[in-house]
Amino acid sequence: MIVSAWFSLSLIKVTGVESIEMIRPGQLKLSPRKPIGRVFFLFCLVAACPSSSSAWSNQSPTSVSVLDFGNSNFSKLAVERLRTSLKSEREVILVDLELARAAARGAGYEGSLNMSVDEARDLGAAIASDFYIIGDAQTLRRSPSNAPIYYESYCSVLMISSRTGRLVFWDRPSFRADTAPAAETVLLSQLAGPETRHRCLVAMRRAQENERSQREIVNDTNTVVFEDAPDENKASSEPGLQLPRPYRRLRPEYPESAARAEAEGTVDVLVDIGADGEVGQVQIARWAGFGLDEATIATVRQLHFFPAMRNGTAVPMRVLLRYNFHKPPK
Repeated sequence: MIVSAWFSLSLIKVTGVESIEMIRPGQLKLSPRKPIGRVFFLFCLVAACPSSSSAWSNQSPTSVSVLDFGNSNFSKLAVERLRTSLKSEREVILVDLELARAAARGAGYEGSLNMSVDEARDLGAAIASDFYIIGDAQTLRRSPSNAPIYYESYCSVLMISSRTGRLVFWDRPSFRADTAPAAETVLLSQLAGPETRHRCLVAMRRAQENERSQREIVNDTNTVVFEDAPDENKASSEPGLQLPRPYRRLRPEYPESAARAEAEGTVDVLVDIGADGEVGQVQIARWAGFGLDEATIATVRQLHFFPAMRNGTAVPMRVLLRYNFHKPPK
């Protein structure tokens, strides 16, 4: 499969399952399949729904919303089983399903599982819970060429922090059986069981600890300031400015976890490139889950750049890299 991969103004062709693009932070050239809008008229829901911004504790339960996993009867059952499981935890308060749905619709959410952190944060603000869960549940009839026909039931579960818009947990339990009801029964049991609930709770605790630690970090006055890379048109009109260029273009592997889910998506990362051309901090700006985010970060950390230059002097610069993943052809 041949796709394009490009950084800045240079264009090359590579063989793989993704395309790569450098664009300017703060002006994402995004075209999400399911756009998210900002809403302000749902302020009343903030007061109606319990929420907590403090660390995980018995004195302050964590509010969680579970949105739809699709329109089928099976997907509705999957949502209900997961909600029932989470409801059994005293540390969790579930936001009313209809209130969460209304808030999500008002925000323009239409079921995307691939959002930027800004879009995800806006959706979380509309729902007004500490965390929310989105997903997709289906049963598919499989007809392999070298094996008998079977049915596969799966459920993609993605948990997002409303405060940061970051994906903090994803899972995709999947089961096969000779009949659709048999596969669905096993999957629903998994969603209602302790393992999935435990993994969700651990992810929430870890996310809250990380967010609290970040709030407690004192700004260092000696921290290097990274200039945001301008878009190509502006950069070309700025005399003396040269954007960072990679020594060698690396492409992330399409991970097995994504292959099993047949996942496709776009991952955007903000990358700090020092005056020495080395990669510093890497932040996810658009997540996709299914191991694609981790594969992207691992690849970006291996990159080395010719640093940005301004009037002949190397300067630190923050750039946005985009990786488009597509499932390989069968």
